[in-house]
Amino acid sequence: MTKVLGLITARDGSKGIPGKNIALLGDKPLISWTIEAALNASVIDKLIVSTDSKQIADISREWGAEVPFIRPLELSGDNSPHIDVMVHAVKWLRDNEAYFPDYLMLLQPTSPFRTSQDIDQSAALVFESGADCVISIQESLSHPYTMTQISEDNMFTGFLMSSKHQGKYQNRQTRPTFYSLNGAIYLIKVNTLLDAHTIYPDFTMTYIMPEERSLDIDTLWDFKIANLLVDKFSDKE
Repeated sequence: MTKVLGLITARDGSKGIPGKNIALLGDKPLISWTIEAALNASVIDKLIVSTDSKQIADISREWGAEVPFIRPLELSGDNSPHIDVMVHAVKWLRDNEAYFPDYLMLLQPTSPFRTSQDIDQSAALVFESGADCVISIQESLSHPYTMTQISEDNMFTGFLMSSKHQGKYQNRQTRPTFYSLNGAIYLIKVNTLLDAHTIYPDFTMTYIMPEERSLDIDTLWDFKIANLLVDKFSDKE
């Protein structure tokens, strides 16, 4: 059997929303939405939470996830790369529980509306294609042809993409579609993760998710929007 480790990463520190990962979304902690989706997915072999917080660990266990270790402080800072946290989890389980999965699926708790079907379908995509990795994306909300930077005195400095595109695609309906990461799913072969130390290897497939399930909670405003959508997703997986 192919073994897939589900890894939920949940730091204690959050500058935008204090205690974000266990703040209530609807009537339950934010992290519980991801735990439930992962536990209801058929592809997840083992589900753990990597956190530096005893409170987050306790709540995660209450909702059914394993918390086999408390994440080291050196991997819990604002600028700690996710790749290092993923590698730490894989090596800790290998060395302490003799568990070594074929794939690791990173599931961030800030994507509460990702479903168990999204998890299973993205895994099926990587299994069927033989890809090293699959990442979830959504259609970009802001189109690159209309994006710009400004000078220090707020002057318009031109569009980021070549000006030749501006006249050709004036209407939204005629512009080519662009996509952006939504942060909901990263599934990668563990050997690729360890050997290449990247979550974007050359053979990476994409799993497209709709805007409504792609909400990534980063700010208090995002959290308010999520609470407006709770009723729509409360009875779904």
